[in-house]
Amino acid sequence: MAKSKGNRIQVILECTEHKASGLPGTSRYHTQKNKKNTTGRLELKKYNPILKKMTIHRETK
Repeated sequence: MAKSKGNRIQVILECTEHKASGLPGTSRYHTQKNKKNTTGRLELKKYNPILKKMTIHRETK
């Protein structure tokens, strides 16, 4: 029998400030989270190369 992958799922993080600024392009990161321990949307501070600063990236649908 094959093992199940468990509770970890892959999520996409998208910059919130870049979306509001109206500039072309997007800043996205891929990461994993445990869906049992972290039921809400994930928010992390990541570097946005277009804005050239650290911004909050929020999990997309």
